[in-house]
Amino acid sequence: MLSFFKNLFGSKGVDYKELYIGGAQIIDVRTPAEFKNGHIKQSKNIPLQQLQSEMKKLDLKKPIITCCASGARSASAKSILKQNGFEVYNGGGWSSLQNKLN
Repeated sequence: MLSFFKNLFGSKGVDYKELYIGGAQIIDVRTPAEFKNGHIKQSKNIPLQQLQSEMKKLDLKKPIITCCASGARSASAKSILKQNGFEVYNGGGWSSLQNKLN
């Protein structure tokens, strides 16, 4: 059961800073209003409800780190993107991810 939650909300073994430095795309799946109130520099805002139709704008050759407010929507985004052939990691909440990138 614990491994289910680790897979859903991210795993401790991922070096997000290394992924980011290596060119990973950061996709913030919160609403535009949430994104406007604070976000990671260089992240792209694609609300979860629009992800399916907007994923064609993403680079399939680069890994993706998803984030949101708490990690739940980014977990859903990870699942959607993974099913479509992307290498994807759930970064969880955007503010926590931002700390991991510094």
